[in-house]
Amino acid sequence: MTPAELSRTVRHAVCRAVEDGALRVDAPRDVKVERPRPGGRGDYATGIALRLARQAGRPAVEVAAELGHRIAAAPGIAAVDITGPGFLNITLEPDTQQRLVRDVLERGEKYGWTDLTGVVEEITYRADVRAAVIADALRRIRLSQGTQSRTLCEGAADPGWTRLGVRIEAEHAHGRPRTDVAPVPAVDDAATLLRRLGVDAARWGLLAAAAHDRPLTDHPTAHEPPTHRPPTGPSPTDASPTSPSPTGPSPASTPARPADRRSATTHPPATAHTPHPLLLQHERNPLFRVRYAHARARALSRNAAQLGFAGSPDEHVDAPALTAAVGGHPAVLADVVRLGAPDRLARHLEVTADALLSFQSSAQHSVLPVGDEKPSAAHRSRLALAEAAGTVLAGGLSLLGISAPDHL
Repeated sequence: MTPAELSRTVRHAVCRAVEDGALRVDAPRDVKVERPRPGGRGDYATGIALRLARQAGRPAVEVAAELGHRIAAAPGIAAVDITGPGFLNITLEPDTQQRLVRDVLERGEKYGWTDLTGVVEEITYRADVRAAVIADALRRIRLSQGTQSRTLCEGAADPGWTRLGVRIEAEHAHGRPRTDVAPVPAVDDAATLLRRLGVDAARWGLLAAAAHDRPLTDHPTAHEPPTHRPPTGPSPTDASPTSPSPTGPSPASTPARPADRRSATTHPPATAHTPHPLLLQHERNPLFRVRYAHARARALSRNAAQLGFAGSPDEHVDAPALTAAVGGHPAVLADVVRLGAPDRLARHLEVTADALLSFQSSAQHSVLPVGDEKPSAAHRSRLALAEAAGTVLAGGLSLLGISAPDHL
């Protein structure tokens, strides 16, 4: 069960309690579930009982009790405990992860998509390259959540935007009640971005920062001295070490596992003698890290095939961070649509990539057999989870309009 599915399960429990007359509240439109805080129990926790207590006119613990037994009766729920002033701590059945992995592998890159609703909406954006790319990403992600969209440019569209994957549908859309997309603009125009970065790095740089922040495509002036030089080393996958970077020319390298991801998007300045940070094959480049993790997942599948086995979720794998990242993908897509913020998807892909790289490099989670070891159910299950994570990365990059190469 994914966090999004669990959220719906809790909301349905509230609705049933209201229908039964056990609670007199307005059913919430959404319910937040999260990992338990210190002192909590189970796999997930929710404070919905505290949220509804005042409206119900009852103590939160009593509201939690009314909801707890209804949640516990739902498929996939092993136990529900009440802690503190009324938190509901939910334990999922052990094979929930296995069902999640099967679902991802069966649905492929459309994992997290919903059925079309027949609704068509308009997205109005300011006439600049960053707004155009954000509006295009929102169009793609809204479609994944069942809503078709038509994008409207307030002014004259730059034909060069199409080379960045933007679909120009209407121009000079003046007199609209509001502008849906008006981020901090990029310094460079489309032609300059394409020349400096290429399509993939340019789109990531325009999308990955929040709309109120400067895009990652901007960089300090060229006279500033370089502060970082990427290490060189072997190719990260079984591709040729001299294979060019899909985002542009840059030296091949294998990223070490980062110690502090908070600084991952704090790039050194680009100069006339160093490539732009978004082109570096280095752990400090979040785009490279995401695509590298995807390539690693594909390489694991190829190597497993050479050893004569394939991924299959036969048993539970102790990898809560990676499982949560994979399971949280549908909820992130819904949040992007609700908030109009594709940068949230970019950050989620970074989290998923980091969890996958940590998982596959851990001695505890050897995905492939070592030495004379024979492939076991544990290897098949670990591989299936890694493949599911790779599928999430590929699907997410596709929705951002960015390629996900199998080799880097």
